[in-house]
Amino acid sequence: MTNQLALPLGAMPVPGGTRFAVRSTAERVELCLFEGPDERRIAMTRDGDVWSATVPGTDHLYGYRAHGRYDPPCNLWFDPAKLLVDPYALELDRPFVQSPRLGQYGEDTADIVPRARVIAPLTTTPPPPLFRPGGLIYELNVRGFSMRHPAIPPEQRGTLAALSHPAVLDHLRKLGVAAVELMPITAAIDERHLPPLGLRNAWGYNPVVPMALCPERVPGGVAELVSTIAALREAGIGVILDLVFNHMGESDVQGGTLSFRGLDPDAYAHAPDGTLINDAGTGNTLDASRPSVRAMILDSLRHFTRVGGDGFRFDLAPVLARGPGFDARAPIFAEIAADPILSTRIMIAEPWDIGPGGYQLGAFPEHWLEWNDKYRDQVRRFWRGDGCSGDLATRVAGSADVFTGPASRSVNFVAAHDGFTLADLTAYAERHNHANGEDNRDGHGDEVSWNHGQEGPTDDTAIRAARARSVRTMLATLFLSRGTPMLTAGDEFGRTQRGNNNGYAQDNETTWLDWENRDEALEDFVAALSTFRRETPLDWTDWLDKAEWRNLSGDPMTPEDWEGDGFALHLPVGDESLILRFDHKRGVSAIRGRMLES
Repeated sequence: MTNQLALPLGAMPVPGGTRFAVRSTAERVELCLFEGPDERRIAMTRDGDVWSATVPGTDHLYGYRAHGRYDPPCNLWFDPAKLLVDPYALELDRPFVQSPRLGQYGEDTADIVPRARVIAPLTTTPPPPLFRPGGLIYELNVRGFSMRHPAIPPEQRGTLAALSHPAVLDHLRKLGVAAVELMPITAAIDERHLPPLGLRNAWGYNPVVPMALCPERVPGGVAELVSTIAALREAGIGVILDLVFNHMGESDVQGGTLSFRGLDPDAYAHAPDGTLINDAGTGNTLDASRPSVRAMILDSLRHFTRVGGDGFRFDLAPVLARGPGFDARAPIFAEIAADPILSTRIMIAEPWDIGPGGYQLGAFPEHWLEWNDKYRDQVRRFWRGDGCSGDLATRVAGSADVFTGPASRSVNFVAAHDGFTLADLTAYAERHNHANGEDNRDGHGDEVSWNHGQEGPTDDTAIRAARARSVRTMLATLFLSRGTPMLTAGDEFGRTQRGNNNGYAQDNETTWLDWENRDEALEDFVAALSTFRRETPLDWTDWLDKAEWRNLSGDPMTPEDWEGDGFALHLPVGDESLILRFDHKRGVSAIRGRMLES
């Protein structure tokens, strides 16, 4: 038996044809080539756990069928009736669709499962990343961002290419965006319960294979991804790709057989009794303790680096280091660090999952950035009125209690795609997720939020003004904190989801940004904050040893002051001082000028 990872996997054009290679623990694997509805099956040759075949021509749509024992309690799912998508596919000819047939043994699925398209792999050397920690990250959903944008042609709305439109680039430059963080643009499948409710997954965090682009969001395939990233880079904007390596959309034992389950079910983590481990809360968990799974992850990262990506955000990132418990010294971290390409990229962890010991904020490698939910919650609490100066100061200081070292690795945010929008934080004390069809039980039930005066929209001038002050105060805090700020698209102009704090199932106007009715005054305020941050000659990730903390009267902080309702932060900036004041009663102010004497 040869090294299972020695042969490059996927579809590779070679002289005279195409070589197909796929990892599978099946007893027999067939390559399936399609011309319209016609399917031609070709027996593949086994070398260890890698099956291969070479055929003439390069213009192919293809999939696989795997033969072997079908015994789900023993983690054996081989069913030759199932058309299986190549785990290394880069493009698909159609979206995934849910159907009961996907999970029914013996039911042929060739008419509903996407076929992979053969394309030449990229071999270019990627340019250095544009993005540097401390710059503004702008999180966006490609579809929701552009579906209602009046300047974008209707045929381009909802697609990745919309991001290269001049109106979009102008908006990003106005905000001073250093990198867009694209929520998943790979092909995903709806959760089983959504289609009967007339709902669709709007976010894309339910992929089936890790590299294949979504035919709806990226209809032009890899070429569209390359050209869009190039346009963004030309405008000085980097691209961070949000990728999902914690699970795949085949779900639990009731789910469909679409790829890994039918080819290599050992890719999923199992308990000693054979049951699927569910540390991702989605029915299965990829087992990154296996070399073949880690190789697939690294190959995926290399592919997306070659298209021009600056870096990656990893959804439920502790899964990468489970074996089964989280290990800060897990092999994948060393493998990424040792790779000459990947070691130059930005890595961002969402440092929690729902498995045992799943909360791992601060535990990722020293060169990784991490989403910081402590920042989110304690900033909200302070401005809501039930937090203290010491807690806010710790977060403004880059969460030095969590991230040691001179430069803070904290990705600071007050709102993200998951949870209340920034505007809804101050308008809803409770979630309003009834449209999701789960009796308002889904989403965070204990978010730090509040309403000024009454729940939901209001015409009351005083209430609206109070909400606007709270939103601006939180935004100012975000842009004046040590670390890397992240803003979710639309929060700069008051996007609302009407209190829905789990909009994953709302592929409609609930999550589509309303560009025509945006708050342009708030947008201008955010742009001014971003300009102030960029134009202040200060390393916004590394100023902690220069900081002088004072109370609101200008005196050195006392223990009682840290329990109070505000503080002033003095930072040297050249021959001047930057004075940042955080006052619960008066909001946030920043002054560049001579140091005030106490």
